[in-house]
Amino acid sequence: MLPLACHVASLLASIWASERWFRLCNIEQMLTEAPQFVGRDGSIRHWKLGGQSPNAVDDMIDDENKRMADGLATKVTRLKSLALDIDKDAEDQNHYVDGMDSDFMSVTGLLTGSVKRFSTMTRSGRDNRKLLCYVSAGLIVVFFILYFLVSRART
Repeated sequence: MLPLACHVASLLASIWASERWFRLCNIEQMLTEAPQFVGRDGSIRHWKLGGQSPNAVDDMIDDENKRMADGLATKVTRLKSLALDIDKDAEDQNHYVDGMDSDFMSVTGLLTGSVKRFSTMTRSGRDNRKLLCYVSAGLIVVFFILYFLVSRART
């Protein structure tokens, strides 16, 4: 879950610190540093813009805004799909946890019954205690044999 949160955080940071500001500053710097002249109609023209009208700057900024809006739309789409993936993952985990809850309840019922039978058997008499020792020792031996076989199978 942590890498997913890091991915969301980096995506949000890239939206927040977009390049739009830097590009607009570069356009303004280009315009302020460009040699200017006054045209016949009295408008200020820039050599670097090829003598275009002042509306060319607005057109450039509008184009930049459109390009940045498209980039933002792409990032929002990615965030939306990521949010939907997180939602689906959360629903799957909730379903899994609900299933575990019912499994634990059934195991609790089984263990309660087993403890009651064990308590009854230990209280019943001396012969049952001897049988209980043999069964317990047998279970311990079977456990160690299975442990040995499983550890051998892995190597």
